Amino acid sequence: MSGLSGVTVVVTRPVHQAEKLCRLIEAAGGKVLRLPVIDIRPPEDVQQCQAQLARLADYDLAIFVSSNAVSAAMAMLKTSQVWPTNLPVAVVGKATAQAVIKEGLPTPLVAPEPFNSEALLNLPELQKLDEKRILIFRGNRGRELLRNSLCKRGAYVDYIECYQRAIPETDTGPLYAAWEQAHNRMPIVVTSNQGLQNLVSMIDKEHQSTLLASPLTVISERTASLASKLGFSQTPVVATAANDDAVLVALETWVKP
Repeated sequence: MSGLSGVTVVVTRPVHQAEKLCRLIEAAGGKVLRLPVIDIRPPEDVQQCQAQLARLADYDLAIFVSSNAVSAAMAMLKTSQVWPTNLPVAVVGKATAQAVIKEGLPTPLVAPEPFNSEALLNLPELQKLDEKRILIFRGNRGRELLRNSLCKRGAYVDYIECYQRAIPETDTGPLYAAWEQAHNRMPIVVTSNQGLQNLVSMIDKEHQSTLLASPLTVISERTASLASKLGFSQTPVVATAANDDAVLVALETWVKP
């Protein structure tokens, strides 16, 4: 019997990022209910971002926190602009590294497992940064950990918020219908704090208690802690790394603890 046979998994990742995980779940015998809770949109001020991109040569390091940041930044680069050959790149995870390589940017410095900001900050190359200028590519309202830590190490750090994360117009009806049949045996995969907050805000009052009783699979202890604060009654299963394969293993662990 496959590891997820008979289990329906709610996948909340953005539409364009969900399919690999969905295929893995289906290959393991599970069913997928797609419920995107984040919509990736252009930045509020495209001209400001383009002005920042025009000054890339002023920086000593560029950090991309997600593959969305890579795609958004490259979409705004003007045809006449070329990535400075002497501007190195660092990234938080494998998917982001693949996006960087696909765009033809310099081979990036990649955070090791569990592929998060903390792991990136532990790299020896980022310990002594006196007067280095660093540009962090991210979405709106991202974490402050990277910037604060790099500044303490002597760097000057700027953000370029090259995309927005918004709540999509998602139909929650199929989820409510599935809950009627699943009796809380339907794990929900949530891959960010904002995604969890959006999920809670998208569920109507009538179904809030069912949501808060649902099992969660997350990719960080931060999100697990937030789930507790928001009132989720079950302790989330935390994947060992922030990638789809690790999420699949976490789901199978939940099925067969």
